[in-house]
Amino acid sequence: MKVEKLVEIIGSDFYTGVPDSQLKALCNYLMSEYGIDRKHHIIAANEGNCTALAAGYHLATGKVPVVYMQNSGEGNIINPVASLLNDKVYAIPVVFIVGWRGEPGIHDEPQHIYQGEVTVKLLEDMDIRPFVIGKDTTDEEVEAAMDEFKDILSKGKDVAFVIRKGALSYDGKVKYKNNNTMVREEIIQHIVKVSGEDPIVSTTGKASRELFETRVANGQSHKYDFLTVGSMGHSSSIALGVAINKPDTRVWCVDGDGAVLMHMGSMAVLGANAPKNMIHVIINNGAHETVGGMPTVASKIDLVAIAKACGYPYAVSVDSFDALDAELKAAKERNELSLIEVKCSIGARDDLGRPTTTAIENKQNFMEYLNTL
Repeated sequence: MKVEKLVEIIGSDFYTGVPDSQLKALCNYLMSEYGIDRKHHIIAANEGNCTALAAGYHLATGKVPVVYMQNSGEGNIINPVASLLNDKVYAIPVVFIVGWRGEPGIHDEPQHIYQGEVTVKLLEDMDIRPFVIGKDTTDEEVEAAMDEFKDILSKGKDVAFVIRKGALSYDGKVKYKNNNTMVREEIIQHIVKVSGEDPIVSTTGKASRELFETRVANGQSHKYDFLTVGSMGHSSSIALGVAINKPDTRVWCVDGDGAVLMHMGSMAVLGANAPKNMIHVIINNGAHETVGGMPTVASKIDLVAIAKACGYPYAVSVDSFDALDAELKAAKERNELSLIEVKCSIGARDDLGRPTTTAIENKQNFMEYLNTL
């Protein structure tokens, strides 16, 4: 289905969401059509953020907004859907567009398997009426579904289009880039060199994939790393839990800007606890690169100032490998919670692989290693 036709059928003039590779056609269309125009399109920090933003749009205009997201974000919308949108509370109508990762029978990464199994059930449990769009779904079928949805929306209830892999297409081209020169995989290679045998907790997406391949290229064990393949935004909290319970071990967190934004409150908790043995590295390319490159707001905010305001004793931003190496070495010797923001380009090599160990194997190897420290 052409994404332009779906947008026409829905008939909304406001979209907000968190980008998803399954919805790349929609995301690229919105960026091409609107860019980041707050009147029509806002890429938000997390899916709950989007839902509340959409509610505000409805309160101000009386019109129906659209929230788009990967199905992994369903957990983030449960509270605002149940306690804000629901027709027993404020009866705020929203159209959700949900990318169906991990659909049963379709091969996908381990973090999507269970989420894929419960995607439609979770929507139904939240009293959100779903309609699934696949490659063979006709425009007429979507139009008929939307006609039914309009009656549901008029009663202050919510609906969702669930998008199967390859169901949407868009012929337009959108290129995402910034002016930074440092490449993320090389940044990770520098972190690995300095961290030595210290444990690393890495964020979801390409950062963990590149960390895994760096270990392969170096002939090193994967036991040093916990790859947070799902749970976007939570890697720093995982690292904090490790650091508190291994106070004599230096613990590194390799984070991303989109992940940090998604659950930024974790920085306040980190700063308040200030573990002296933790180093928080945020690789900031201002983009949701793993799912297509759509922008985050991280290029417009001061992460160093935020970290310091949250109580980090030391925080710095770097944009060159000389500065990065100096800060990594200093952080390793410093007996304080440290944050290093690394300004990064957008892009990864085309042949980047995926971890060849299972998530369970990764956990077991990491725990066994921690037990020796």
